Amino acid sequence: IYELTYWRATSGGLIAHQLASSLGLPSFIVDPVAVDEFIPEARVSGIPEIQRRSRSHALNIKAVARRAAHDLGHDLRDINLIVVHLGGGISVAPLRGGRMLDVNDANEMGPFSAERSGGLPTGDLIQLAFSGKYTQEELLNQILRNSGLQGYLGTNDGVEVGNRIQAGDKQAELIGRAMAYQIAKEVGAMATVLHGEVRAIVITGGLAHYTRLTGWTKERVRFIAPVLIYPGEDELLSLAQGCLRVLRGQESPREYL
Repeated sequence: IYELTYWRATSGGLIAHQLASSLGLPSFIVDPVAVDEFIPEARVSGIPEIQRRSRSHALNIKAVARRAAHDLGHDLRDINLIVVHLGGGISVAPLRGGRMLDVNDANEMGPFSAERSGGLPTGDLIQLAFSGKYTQEELLNQILRNSGLQGYLGTNDGVEVGNRIQAGDKQAELIGRAMAYQIAKEVGAMATVLHGEVRAIVITGGLAHYTRLTGWTKERVRFIAPVLIYPGEDELLSLAQGCLRVLRGQESPREYL
């Protein structure tokens, strides 16, 4: 699963190059999941054999950061933001001048999401891994596809969870509030990366349509900075806008070898 995720992150450039070269055109990729702008401290995990990696919903995070900066009347290069992408996985990133200084790996860290477990107590996870209940592949699938809302409530649909809460389902409310609680804790942690100097907290992604979740999260983090909410994600538009910025000379392309 991890190898497949990495392949998806890197194959876009190869496909773009092949298609564009056949037409004699330039090709670009925009903010893939492997965008890495970490400060050195963010790479240290606590165990020498493991290094923290930058892996996130970078395309939507960067696009919504630009949108929020524009709406706030600022150039993105001049402000600090915390961007929260709520989807199948959850990414929380502190941005200074548009640079992602840190981010939780949405596959294995941070808050639990619609399908993913988020960060787990490592001792209990190791015991589960050696319990004989799961194979390695099964446990990875459990963490990435059958945890979070899916694991606790049998659905990854925020609207359905909201309807169940409205109907008086106390378990659904507990899990919804717990997700907001974990998101808010991650936002608070990322605020320290920016020394508490945060112009706005920006919430986006498919689960941002789940107004109870965003409302509960906002209650906990609004003391840090104003909260802006942009539900959904426009990935194709974001790709097109990134290419246009280069073609118009607003940004310079970079080559990665």
